Amino acid sequence: MTMPASPAGFLSDPPVDADVQELYDGDREGLGYVANLSRVWAHSPTALKTLSSAMMLATDLSGLEADERSLVVLATASTMGDSYCSLAYGARLASAIGEDVTARVVRGDDSRLTPRGQALAAWAREVARDPSATTPEGVRALREAGLGDRQIFGLTLFAALRIVFSSVNDALGACPDAELAAKAPHAVLEAIDFGRLPATAAATTD
Repeated sequence: MTMPASPAGFLSDPPVDADVQELYDGDREGLGYVANLSRVWAHSPTALKTLSSAMMLATDLSGLEADERSLVVLATASTMGDSYCSLAYGARLASAIGEDVTARVVRGDDSRLTPRGQALAAWAREVARDPSATTPEGVRALREAGLGDRQIFGLTLFAALRIVFSSVNDALGACPDAELAAKAPHAVLEAIDFGRLPATAAATTD
């Protein structure tokens, strides 16, 4: 596998050892290319595995369905201005609830969501925007949406870990993959007018 001459972010690509190769191969198998964020996290595949394991634990605790997790990620990422995860999860959510509703979520308008979706998105936005500003009313809304306290803890942990993930990507200059932008619904792509611009070339060539 040949990596492109330009770096994925502000850091140079690390030497390719067995762990890095495993990370890249996983991307090639699952995505068909090596993602820019993987080239950043390749400086410590162990750190990525640890964070991913914690996210899986949070997912299990929250009991959220896949579409609900996509909503939480999109609400979190768009609130903090992360274009990378907004593109990736905006496309996923659009396939479930439609691109127009998803584009509204990107812009901070959750009015077209179900009451449960509104509660999830509102909580994710508060965690991303100002966690010290959360209130018992926000927790009450989650309970009314059917979440138990253990699930609310898992949801909060999941949102917080997504913030960590996005923060590392954004701070180190990882721009969204060109492949993500190419597959994103037009309305979603148009709504993401924040963060780093998508790359203009594929991440790898054979």
